[in-house]
Amino acid sequence: GYQPCDPQIICNRVSHVQTCLEELEELAAKRRKELEDSRQLWSFFQEMEEAEAWIREKEKILAAKSCGRDLSSVVTLTNKHKSMLGELGNRRALLHQTMKKGEKILAKKSFGSAGIQEKMREVCLRWKKLEEVTGLHQQRLEDALNFFQFSAETDDLVAWLQDTYRIVSSDDFGHDDYSSQALLRKHRAVVDEVEKHRASVLSLRKQLALLAPDHRQGVDVQIRVVEVEQLYGEVAEVAVLRTQWLQDALAVYRMFSEVHACEVWVDEKEQWLEKMEVPEELDEVEVVQHRFESLDQEMNSVMGRILDVNQVVQQLVDGGHPSSDEVRSCQDHLNSRWNRVVELVENKKSQLSSVLKIQNFLLEC
Repeated sequence: GYQPCDPQIICNRVSHVQTCLEELEELAAKRRKELEDSRQLWSFFQEMEEAEAWIREKEKILAAKSCGRDLSSVVTLTNKHKSMLGELGNRRALLHQTMKKGEKILAKKSFGSAGIQEKMREVCLRWKKLEEVTGLHQQRLEDALNFFQFSAETDDLVAWLQDTYRIVSSDDFGHDDYSSQALLRKHRAVVDEVEKHRASVLSLRKQLALLAPDHRQGVDVQIRVVEVEQLYGEVAEVAVLRTQWLQDALAVYRMFSEVHACEVWVDEKEQWLEKMEVPEELDEVEVVQHRFESLDQEMNSVMGRILDVNQVVQQLVDGGHPSSDEVRSCQDHLNSRWNRVVELVENKKSQLSSVLKIQNFLLEC
């Protein structure tokens, strides 16, 4: 009693099942899209919440940060701030990607996207404010760094000037010609260094003008600049005086050395003249006369050296040298000895002249 099913019924049922499957697939795709949109939406809000939390954290850090108390602390804070700027750059890139996601969600006009625009606007404002605060803090750090660098350079300059002042105000002028020359060479090197530091001192006011108003308008820093300028002026003035003092000391020691050399010559000639007896024979008289001719040449040379000594003494006395009395006494003693030698020479020459006249008279007779 089997009867086959009507093929049309089978075709109808297959068509119905296929239609139901297509509807199911359509519903599944729609559900998948809605779930994907929801995931993107809540992922967007989560990323925005994380960005806001990060911004709040950095705002608290920046609000609590100081600008340091000295150069070392400012350098440390500046390095930390540079690290934060790197974090800020990375977070900016992430926020930019999140904003693009939000724009895509808005473009789809999907369900639940009503608060996206408000959230984006709110986060953008907070981010802009964070960048402004970061920039202000960076500027404060730079201002503090410039100020403490200026203070450190000023302190170093003051320390150098104080040390140099102790050097140029020394009362050691040497004990002889050699030591005075050595001290004068060293002092000239110090004077060169003082002159090289002149530009640093003159630039202090320019550097001060470049500081932030809060720093450059401080009374302490302005007083410090004036103190440095005054100290440099004192160092330069004392350095000039010490140069003169060393030159005077060197002139004194050279004068004493020259006086000693002249007195040695005077002693030698004085002893020779005092012991010398005028001969009576003509031949011997002529020999002695030739000796006096050579002596005249020596005396002319020594006379020039003595005149130089007298000139140096006069310069030292006119300059108010502290050893003026001693120098003048030495000059007087040398001139006295010289006059004594000149007197002895004139006497001996007079005696020789008398002997020559007698010998010539005898020869004529």
